[in-house]
This record gives sequence, C-alpha cells and structure tokens, in this order.
Amino acid sequence: MRKFLTTFILIVSQSFVYSESLGNLAQYPPMGVDLTISTTQEGFPSLTPSEISLNTGQYYRLNINCPDVKDDLSGWRIEMPDLLRNSHLRLVTVGDIEIHLQGLSFNAIECDEIGKAHVSFVPIKPGSYQLYVGNVPSAVRRPIGEAGIQEKGKFVLSRFIVN
Repeated sequence: MRKFLTTFILIVSQSFVYSESLGNLAQYPPMGVDLTISTTQEGFPSLTPSEISLNTGQYYRLNINCPDVKDDLSGWRIEMPDLLRNSHLRLVTVGDIEIHLQGLSFNAIECDEIGKAHVSFVPIKPGSYQLYVGNVPSAVRRPIGEAGIQEKGKFVLSRFIVN
C-alpha cells in the first residue's frame, strides 16, 4: 500500500509539472509585432513581413497597419482562425476602442479605411498557422462577414510559425 501511495503521489506531481503554462498569460508589456498590409499596383494585398515567428507562452501585441485603403470595397479582410483558436486572447484595439476578450474569440478584422488595429494574445500551442488577407466579401459580391478565402477575389496567404 505504501509503495502504491508513493507511486500515485509521484505520478500526480509529475502531471502538475507537465500541465504548467509555458508563459505568464498576464505578463506585461506585450512584445510588439508589426504587420503592414499595403496594396500592390495590381490591386493585391502585400504583407510586410511575409511570415511571422512567435514563441509559445510569450505575450504579443500584433499591430496591423493598413496604410493605403481607399474605401469599403478596396479594403482587406484579415483572418487567422487557427492561431486564434490556439492562443489566449486578451485585447483587441481599433482606434481608441478597446475590446477586452479574456480568452474569447473573433472571426476577422476588416480594414475598410486607413488605420490600425491591435490584437494582444499569448500563443499556447506550437504549430504553423495560416494568415489570410483578401478582399472583403462584399467587394466580390459575397455576403458581408462571410469567412474563408474569397476565391474570386485578390488575396495572399502567409503563416504564423509558433515555436
């Protein structure tokens, strides 16, 4: 019985060690990561940088900059559903408006005028996650808010690499 109890305690204590977070989900300040989405002469989105590397457990603020959008139909829709599902979301800021998510999620950000948006999050699972930037759905005669790649539109695919 004593051997069983010792083994049980050892197994339980090891499971606590392995279940710890790789970072402090409330650590401040977040590390800034800039993503600029500009428009090429051909009308396609162009991303700088073209790929973003992140570390599990690090608190980030993704600064999305849309410097040359002219109107609703020339705007860009940014989707990163797999990264969002595998991160602890903290805050979304558009202009001076802050939305405190505290783990909840959202589907997309649309830049339909010149401006910036910020997403604060902690990646919690390593992997390679797709980043989609393309036409807003209404620009290609699709329902407003429709998610996913707008095949008939102009878009670019990139990646978040989380280590």
